[in-house]
Amino acid sequence: MSNSWRTALSLSAVVAGFVAVLVGFTSSVVIVFQAAAAFGATPQQTASWIWALGLGMGLTSLGLSVWYRQPVLTAWSTPGAALLVSAGQGVSMSQAVGAFVVCAVFITLAGLTGWFARVMGRIPQALAAALLAGVLTRFAVDAFASLQRELVLVLAMFCAYLLGRRLWPRYAVPGVLLVGVALVAATGRLHLGAVQWAWAHPVFTAPSFSLSAAIGIALPLFVVTMASQNLPGVAAQRAAGYGTPVSPVIATTGLATLVLAPFGAYALNLAAITAAICMGREAHEDPARRWVASAAAGVLYIVVGLLGGAVVGLIAAFPKELVLAVAGFALLGTIGSGLATALRDESQREPALITFLVTLSGLTLWGVGAAFWGVVAGVVALGLQRFRR
Repeated sequence: MSNSWRTALSLSAVVAGFVAVLVGFTSSVVIVFQAAAAFGATPQQTASWIWALGLGMGLTSLGLSVWYRQPVLTAWSTPGAALLVSAGQGVSMSQAVGAFVVCAVFITLAGLTGWFARVMGRIPQALAAALLAGVLTRFAVDAFASLQRELVLVLAMFCAYLLGRRLWPRYAVPGVLLVGVALVAATGRLHLGAVQWAWAHPVFTAPSFSLSAAIGIALPLFVVTMASQNLPGVAAQRAAGYGTPVSPVIATTGLATLVLAPFGAYALNLAAITAAICMGREAHEDPARRWVASAAAGVLYIVVGLLGGAVVGLIAAFPKELVLAVAGFALLGTIGSGLATALRDESQREPALITFLVTLSGLTLWGVGAAFWGVVAGVVALGLQRFRR
């Protein structure tokens, strides 16, 4: 192990990476299964999708984090998967793979040409911070709302968080996770017996290209991935104080999608919610050492991809409320920092607040999620405010 790894490696960073993977999979893996089923995928092809997506996320997260020594976490496009569920009816798997390839080319060009980085460079920091806070706040709200269903479990985890923040700030989130797992195991709700360990095997599907699939799948998939995933992903990095180059990172996710598309990787992009877990102070007090959290998440994603459905079953063994609580409490510090940055400048306070509220609302129009519309609303409000002055 190199000296940089030895000095940066910490338990809190590794646990942050584990929590990011746990939240990322449990929050949306069912949608990915539904998307594969929409194209008539066999069980082997569905397992191949998990293999390709896990490998793609793992290799890009690990490689980019180590290369830049900054926390860079990638993810599959969750809104893209939701779009595929409705758009996949009547489309064969080979046509779908062709659309994934076309989308990957679009993402790669967006990175290589630098136009996406130029767009991001024009968004004020206050709006970017408000966007991030809006994306993350829903998880904190869901964590506290889960008290209605699992009062003892979630309350004990919240008390562990408060005590941890007071006594051992770096290990508050690991403490929350341990308390939750211990309570679930003690009450017999950790169902590990049904997990079947087996290696996943990639299934190659030759792409076939059609104009209808390009227009009906590839183009909408590209739009929602850039607007609803990469946009808040870059905002998360900027809000956390990291200046990771946008263009080469976006191009890397596009190229990884291009290589793995025939195996089921429909769209890879920057993560926002799970990335915030790796970028927060809970991962490490020193921002320069938080890249280990996303690198650890990358290693875990590779394991998830190689083991396929077995790891998905393992993750499903955790109660939903435990996952919600861990994610919500782990993101509290990042939400607070985002709101503080968003509302600091009085001249941009109202547009930032509008961005935050629209993003938090969960608004979806024409298949494009609230993150994009939050930025649009904030930019319009800021433009009208400056024009009025």
